[in-house]
Amino acid sequence: MTERKHVHVPPAEVASEAEKGLKLRARFRRGGTTIGIARARDLQHRRSLSDQTVRRMVSYFSRHKVDKRADNFGDEENPSTGYIAWLLWGGDAGQKWAEEHKKAMDEAKETARSTGARRQR
Repeated sequence: MTERKHVHVPPAEVASEAEKGLKLRARFRRGGTTIGIARARDLQHRRSLSDQTVRRMVSYFSRHKVDKRADNFGDEENPSTGYIAWLLWGGDAGQKWAEEHKKAMDEAKETARSTGARRQR
């Protein structure tokens, strides 16, 4: 059984946060990795993301939520590197969006699994 692919087009709010992250990174010359920059460009242009990319976003946010405790997180006049990186991945809006999409994927997968199990009986 193949896993059903979902459509994951980032909403405008996520695109806006990624764009802000790119602008802050350009201004302050810090924050984010090449992967984070690529992700920000995808989000900024509202490109459809794969299931795997959405799962990677959830993983990023899970690993980096500690960055929110840093000095200057959220300060756009002197932002922490973690704040810039967080924005590159879509910020709080991106975190919420990715988690919602991951939950929907997991539920669809579970439904398909239980439907398949019933058919085999």
